[in-house]
Amino acid sequence: MDNFVTLSASEKAEATELQRMIAIEQQKAQFQAQVHTFTDVCWDKCVDTPGSKLDYRTETCLVSCVERFIDTTLTITNRFTQMVQKGAH
Repeated sequence: MDNFVTLSASEKAEATELQRMIAIEQQKAQFQAQVHTFTDVCWDKCVDTPGSKLDYRTETCLVSCVERFIDTTLTITNRFTQMVQKGAH
């Protein structure tokens, strides 16, 4: 930690940029994990037997499942954000 204090301005800027890039990569990984999760859940729920094409019922089920998953995730995220903001004040 003492080394960070002795860094030059350009080194501090590089360290800050590196932290920003790491945060972006973590967000990408989290997004990919979410996509993987709802793909698994919706596939298991909607696809009886894979074929060369999706029938109307399966396609409709997949679309609805993904939309519900996204809506639920957004609702939970927004609620959590509100709770954090209230706690910060």
